[in-house]
Amino acid sequence: MSFCKDCIQGVCHEGEPSGTLETIDGVACYVSTPTVDYAKDKVILLLPDAFGIELINAQLLADDFAKNGFKVVAVDYFNGDGLPADRVLNDKAFDFRGWLATHGTAVTRPPLDKVIAALKEEGVTKFGATGYCFGGRYTFDLAFDNIIQCAVVSHPSLLNVPDDLETYFSKSAAPLLINSCENDKLFPAEAQAKADEIFGDGKFAPGYRREYFPGCTHGFAVRGDLSDPLVKAGKEGSFLASVEFFLEHL
Repeated sequence: MSFCKDCIQGVCHEGEPSGTLETIDGVACYVSTPTVDYAKDKVILLLPDAFGIELINAQLLADDFAKNGFKVVAVDYFNGDGLPADRVLNDKAFDFRGWLATHGTAVTRPPLDKVIAALKEEGVTKFGATGYCFGGRYTFDLAFDNIIQCAVVSHPSLLNVPDDLETYFSKSAAPLLINSCENDKLFPAEAQAKADEIFGDGKFAPGYRREYFPGCTHGFAVRGDLSDPLVKAGKEGSFLASVEFFLEHL
């Protein structure tokens, strides 16, 4: 498992979030609900990067998915200790390794499981997950356990390649979309090629798709600098691909 400086770099996006901060079985969540009729038995879990659900970028992404007809629940699996963007974003001196060491599975997985259990009690039977960076790890884990019915990851981190790809192929029934990019030390060209080798050409029956965005760097789908035309195209293209994938498979 690994990380890189790009995990805490990027820009805050502009906009006015329309969702609400709610507590689900004791876990803070950002919830965005469509304004039109939607399938009440489906939820997309937005699994954020290290900045958590309080980063406006994550909230705006959740709202955009809701505008496309999906209820979205972004989960604070950092227990209120996501990285504060105003102090950490682009801080090259920040001890990200140290922060990561205190936010392992034993701490961050239980809140996620509690939210999923509570949503099931409310009648949700189909889950999609869209994971960014740190959240890509949990998207894979939920797919391993067949808790989710559709998986999307954008520049995932903390994956062991090829082991996690092979485990996904052998254990999961969830269709998989990977939004990848040109400059990504955590999911580089070699990992992208290995994913295509394992899942591509129809080998993964549930469904597989990988998008590639040139000129983009790890983090582009959530923290990309939209003043850069290539990054803007990558951010918007990855979101469109994600919506299309959920509409097709969830």
